Amino acid sequence: MSYFNILSFDGGGIRGLLSCKLLERLDRLYPGYLEKVSLFAGTSTGGILALGLAAGLTPSEIAELYQKDGVKIFSKNIWDKIGDIDRFYYADYSNTTLEEALRKKFGDMRLGDLKKKVLISSFRLDSGSVTKMGVRSWKPKFFQNFEDDPSDSDQKVVDVALRTSAAPTYFPVYQGFADGGLVANNPSMCAVAQALDKKTGKQKLNRITVLSIGTGVQPKFVTGFNENWGFLQWAPHLITIMMDGVSGVADFQCRQVLGPRYLRLDVLFQRDIGLDNVDEIPYLVELADLEDISDTRKFFSKYYADNPPKK
Repeated sequence: MSYFNILSFDGGGIRGLLSCKLLERLDRLYPGYLEKVSLFAGTSTGGILALGLAAGLTPSEIAELYQKDGVKIFSKNIWDKIGDIDRFYYADYSNTTLEEALRKKFGDMRLGDLKKKVLISSFRLDSGSVTKMGVRSWKPKFFQNFEDDPSDSDQKVVDVALRTSAAPTYFPVYQGFADGGLVANNPSMCAVAQALDKKTGKQKLNRITVLSIGTGVQPKFVTGFNENWGFLQWAPHLITIMMDGVSGVADFQCRQVLGPRYLRLDVLFQRDIGLDNVDEIPYLVELADLEDISDTRKFFSKYYADNPPKK
């Protein structure tokens, strides 16, 4: 039986380098395995990774975006460095450098030009029209290049990449869109839903496999039992809670629906690594090299069976 293989990538800022390096290891073991992926799904930094792979870039070529341009992308001006005086009013970083780096990789390529199918999450801040419920509102948006009406195939890859990665407080809103992590930081289940769509995906559930790759697990907790918190107490935790929470929901759903045809590959951090912590790039590379991927090898041997691993 041939399978509809989905490769899904979480959001996580600079930690997307971890995902790239894990893919490099798999590429050495299973050369050509990316050709057997039917759908690349991604959110935020994972959306950029998914778009790059669908365009035919190698994991190593995409890793260059993090290792060579990461410091410049997450760079503040002199006034921001002096106490972050504007952080309550403006985004921490400009998206200009990120846009330039993306244009070097993708040029004027559109979703319809990609070699593989993609599903990229974002959040539209204004629907701009009356919805089916009769109201104008914000809403999730999933960019895809399946045949559909209306189609997203004419959307520029660079624009979609900037829309999915417009993380609140980190980067400005882009073209009316904010980061896909607001709705699906782990887009695995969204990708399954797209694959099952009777008009576009046309897949059967028992043919779908998902390998979901995270950007590192940071164990966090809040002390106390009956805390009476207001906005100021909750605010520092909300983005992290939102990202971890929705990722966990998708993980639970995929495990329940797909069973052994689903696998989650993620790495446990031993220290806190922020989405913009470029000083941790060497540590991310080291973690990817040391991570036990034996379960992933078993998964590949079963569902990518005609491409045996190298010893």
